[in-house]
Amino acid sequence: MARVIVVGAGVVGLSCAVRLLQNGHHVDVLARDLPLETTSSVAAAIWFPYRAFPFERVTAWSAKAYEVFDRLATVEPDAGVRMVEGTQLHRVRTADPWWLNAVPALTRVTAMREPYVDGWTFTTPVIEMPVYLRWLADQVDGCGGTITRVALNGMPDQADIVVNASGLGARLLAEDPSVLPVRGQVVYLEQVGLERWWLDGDGPTYVVPRTRDIVVGGTDEEGEWSRTADPATAELILERATALVPELARARVLRHKVGLRPARPQVRLETELRGSSRVVHCYGHGGAGVTLSWGCADEVASLVGELG
Repeated sequence: MARVIVVGAGVVGLSCAVRLLQNGHHVDVLARDLPLETTSSVAAAIWFPYRAFPFERVTAWSAKAYEVFDRLATVEPDAGVRMVEGTQLHRVRTADPWWLNAVPALTRVTAMREPYVDGWTFTTPVIEMPVYLRWLADQVDGCGGTITRVALNGMPDQADIVVNASGLGARLLAEDPSVLPVRGQVVYLEQVGLERWWLDGDGPTYVVPRTRDIVVGGTDEEGEWSRTADPATAELILERATALVPELARARVLRHKVGLRPARPQVRLETELRGSSRVVHCYGHGGAGVTLSWGCADEVASLVGELG
């Protein structure tokens, strides 16, 4: 078995580390940001393929992750995963989603209020990221891996294989200028008894209930690097979210956060020889890091097994 360094401690990096450890590799995770400091910690996070390409590979990865999250919701009560039913609404007639085959069932909505004319309901994983990231980190530790804060200026070379799950950091580490931030601002509201999630298919408007709060969003600002929450943007988010789910009008605002999604024209999941180093790249997941995490982790583990 190989000695593997995983670069990145977000949901993708930690998922890869867990799978590699389960396959018997020696794994160390190196990252500038620890799990609860990553973009992953800001995610709503609902299983939903968003801003990730190509569609065929994304659908396959998403389907695998759906299966894993469904199982975790049943057998790992401390993981922070629940299966929650919800509805995506549209203002125009809309074809079935391209990721339809990744979910067990999807039901068309037949009655809805204006301005919506179409939609569908399905059950999907909702993942409480602060809880889930701690759980993932515990899995890494329990399997014998380590997580260390390190500021890297280049790809590490002290391992048999490096897994590059550095997200936006791949602009530097992989010398890949096609990786761009897509700024997402969210507002956390107090939980007022909401049990279903809601999405507006015509824009980045979503309402995701968690056990202790409700995450509403959002924005989709490509090329924007600012991590500072904008009050005017927050007001617009709340206005859109309340129009979608009127019950939110009585919910108290708890806090604001901003995350930078690591977008790329296509997810990069492939091997590369960089000098004497063997690298498995796994980055560019856009707004679907959680959604693709376990599917990509399984493929990464397979590629490392071939290299090792």
